[in-house]
Amino acid sequence: MTKREVKVKGKVVVGMSGGVDSSVAAYLLKEEGYEVIGVTLKHLGDEDSENTNTKTCCSLDDIHDAKMTCFKLGIPHYVINTVDPFEKEVINYFIGEYSNGVTPSPCVICDEKIKIKKLAEAADRLGADYISTGHYCDVAYSEELGSHLLKLSKSAAKDQTYMLYRIGEEVLKRMLFPLKNLEKNRVREIAKEAGISIHNKKDSQGICFAPEGYKELLKRHLGEKIKPGNFVTKDGTVLGKHEGYQLYTIGQRRGLGINFPKVYFIIEIDPDKNEIILGDFEDLMKKEVELTDSVFLADIEKLEKIKLLGRPRFSSTGLSGRLKKIGDSVFFIYDEENARNSPGQHMVIYYNDLVIGGGKIIF
Repeated sequence: MTKREVKVKGKVVVGMSGGVDSSVAAYLLKEEGYEVIGVTLKHLGDEDSENTNTKTCCSLDDIHDAKMTCFKLGIPHYVINTVDPFEKEVINYFIGEYSNGVTPSPCVICDEKIKIKKLAEAADRLGADYISTGHYCDVAYSEELGSHLLKLSKSAAKDQTYMLYRIGEEVLKRMLFPLKNLEKNRVREIAKEAGISIHNKKDSQGICFAPEGYKELLKRHLGEKIKPGNFVTKDGTVLGKHEGYQLYTIGQRRGLGINFPKVYFIIEIDPDKNEIILGDFEDLMKKEVELTDSVFLADIEKLEKIKLLGRPRFSSTGLSGRLKKIGDSVFFIYDEENARNSPGQHMVIYYNDLVIGGGKIIF
């Protein structure tokens, strides 16, 4: 694309991860006439960041890639140290949830308490009007619900509204998502056309702070707290030994380490007894789940009256149901029973193509 004179629309801070998505987001915003500032958050200490032979983000190479992209685009680039809050809010939370026998969602918490929060703080310090990332989603104002809400991306395969559901309305009002209408292959084409060197860089995968795998990370941090215990049935019959309850998740049926005469699923984890309860698939079926630490950007009483869609995990396409508030407790009641729920995972709730809130699942 040829350079052209553009009227500055405002100043925007873009979270630069070193990947192609955030790089193209920054490029598109500059092309649209925004004054763009690149900001990279350094989550890991130097020793952990040096491990670049993985598909996760947050390595020193990623910071370098972000800096080189900003240089190419002719925009300033800042690196903000978030090592301590990341360890406190994300790593310690992750370890704590497994220690409590539930399965955490670290990326949801990271986006809420580190990424978006720190970008908003940076925007305030730098006098920026807007905040942007390379997420595939949008923001829309709903007249019906009277709130600014996240809106599904047109790219269903890449939609990331699930991860960002905990962002408050005041921040949402300032967010720009340049990739909202794009498919990933088009994003790579734009990067190549713009001369961005990382246009063919692979997407990050896995948990950025556990490149060795979550079990090895737990063993490293928890050490002797991980002890062998019993696999038992609902009536207490011992079926065998497990390696430590922290290394397993509810709903798991593979990798139990023992050949049983029938297929068993993990239906409950008891940290106090260091026991893992095994049962049948039917034992995982739920008609309703309770949500804790919930966030809603629309009036719950109004939401109780309309049909909704609940995604009990990131990989879920959603299941229909409705909300019910009883006292201080919020429940999502499915139209049909299902076995897709795990304590600790987040239920994100949609009204048509809008995210109206959600919370952490408890049974």
